[in-house]
Amino acid sequence: MTHAIGGVLSAIGKTPLIELRVVVPKGCARVVAKAEWANPTGSMKDRMARAAVEHAEGAGYLTPGGTVVEYTAGTTGVSLAYVCAAKRYHLEIVFSDAFSDEKRRTMQAFGAHITDVKSDDKKITEHLIKEMIRTAGELSARPGHWYCDQLNNHSAISGYFALGDELFEQTGGEVDAFVHSVSTAHSIHGVTQALWRKNPKIHIVAVEPAESPVLSGGTSGSHKIEGIGIGFIPPLWEPGLVNEILTVTTEEAKAMARRLAREEGVFAGTSSGANVVAALRVAERLGPAATVATIIVDSGLKYLSTDVFRTQPGD
Repeated sequence: MTHAIGGVLSAIGKTPLIELRVVVPKGCARVVAKAEWANPTGSMKDRMARAAVEHAEGAGYLTPGGTVVEYTAGTTGVSLAYVCAAKRYHLEIVFSDAFSDEKRRTMQAFGAHITDVKSDDKKITEHLIKEMIRTAGELSARPGHWYCDQLNNHSAISGYFALGDELFEQTGGEVDAFVHSVSTAHSIHGVTQALWRKNPKIHIVAVEPAESPVLSGGTSGSHKIEGIGIGFIPPLWEPGLVNEILTVTTEEAKAMARRLAREEGVFAGTSSGANVVAALRVAERLGPAATVATIIVDSGLKYLSTDVFRTQPGD
């Protein structure tokens, strides 16, 4: 008996749901997390990259032999590089030294061409992100180039509907709160829309860096939680799809990423650490009868060249 075998893009999604046990204090709600490192590039962004590219194909923006252009902190860039390699498109990436070298090398391995924007001592700031966006806009003006422009790309949100559906199904519908960090806002809004179609009472908590709490009405600042906190309110941010906003410091996020690896065997990046820090706060508040869900955004393998895991045991 033969079975249907899909191409490499068919490996996206249907990731495991895991329960965190050691880092969750007694008396708290159950905390579960989607292990998005199980996607082909080790990140949830594979979902949105495929959705964005396939929408562009369907709309006629991308034609065979065309070039995709994007600014990125790296994770979206890696996912786009993977999708473009599978679909035989060229890829122009605008990147920065503020982000990990693993991401740079992975994008290049998939065939992406990278243009760099220099950071201020590797700090993630509003100025850096906006300069990357400006540079990508210039590159996209070339003939045969399609600008993905993730911050303004409505189709990217649809890539996360399946993530929300999977989460609801895997918990048997027993999810009381969903906690997730914000960059473009695509993933939190896509998951929320899917969850609220099933149960509009699920409490949605957005997470942002404490050093740059713009969603909370604070002042833009620099931080080092890669992949979130762009320093200004994302164009597609919808406050009505969020019930609460929590802030997490860079150091809290890094410390939790290290704890997850050492105590749970969960090897993840800093934004995942921020997710779990905030999820534990919500879990403590809701108590043992509840279930809090979050996302392990990507693999810690993307951050080995950074200071996140450059510590001695016991730190």
